[in-house]
Amino acid sequence: MSTKNQAILNLKSSEKVNNFLESNHLHKKDFAEMIGVTLSYVYNLIDETIPFSTRSTTLERIAIVMDITPEEFGEYKIPQEPIVIDEAVDFITEKRKEKYMSTVQFLKAFPRRNRVEIVDFLRGARPLPLNWKELTLMAQVLDISNEEIYPLWESRLEQLLENSGFNTITNAGLMEAMFSCARNHVHKAK
Repeated sequence: MSTKNQAILNLKSSEKVNNFLESNHLHKKDFAEMIGVTLSYVYNLIDETIPFSTRSTTLERIAIVMDITPEEFGEYKIPQEPIVIDEAVDFITEKRKEKYMSTVQFLKAFPRRNRVEIVDFLRGARPLPLNWKELTLMAQVLDISNEEIYPLWESRLEQLLENSGFNTITNAGLMEAMFSCARNHVHKAK
């Protein structure tokens, strides 16, 4: 390991965050909104007025925005929330990387009020959005066609129905009719 990489690993968590914000020209207010905390909380973390967070959710959100693993923070412990294994997260992450887009650049393409939900999706704490309009906005940012994103949406809706007690096998005809209608809508909406 190079001396530079070793020096980065030895930085305090607050220094890592501060260096990230400075090198990415990211305002503390934007960062706070992306990770779901107040602006004063970010200032206090960086100034070490309060101890650096040990809350898994906060550390995972910070790590996602910084494009690092949460384990790079000495304060990180075993996650308290279940992680959703979702092929959509991998798909979106790969498409973002193909465009050489950082997580911060990706998040800035969305309204501020939606950013923390997207961070939670990227860290596996939330499933793919069901709202087609939200999903197509994500797809537009990454130049993904409706045809590419639709199967992920269909799979997510089917999963939701099954989890709600809907028997997809005995209702296969209804499911096919619903999804056929949805596919026609997506095809016309190009």
